[in-house]
Amino acid sequence: QVQLVESGGGLVQAGGSLRLSCAASGRTFDSYIMGWFRQAPGKEREFVSAISRRGFVTDYADSVKGRFTISRDNTKNTVYLQMNSLKPEDTAAYYCAADRGSLIGRGPSQYDSWGQGTQVTVSS
Repeated sequence: QVQLVESGGGLVQAGGSLRLSCAASGRTFDSYIMGWFRQAPGKEREFVSAISRRGFVTDYADSVKGRFTISRDNTKNTVYLQMNSLKPEDTAAYYCAADRGSLIGRGPSQYDSWGQGTQVTVSS
């Protein structure tokens, strides 16, 4: 399994931006599909975005499409989530996850490794 560490969370006003980073250990980062999920208090973990191994294919939840952008730098073993036009409903703990499968997907159970999460709070 790969070890994942998220960073970049914080408190931001509505309409603001944040960029989350997720650094992975190991030398096989480019063999993993990477995903971002979030979980608000009292709610289930939900899919945010995912990116294929080389970054050619991406997927977004409808709630973030057009506002969030996922990217990866395989030379740095890092995946990013650029979040713009943030809304209070984006407030959650954000987790990155890694999947050794071949097709990007939205189900949490598909992902093998998870980070500890980083908190994003958007004030109105």
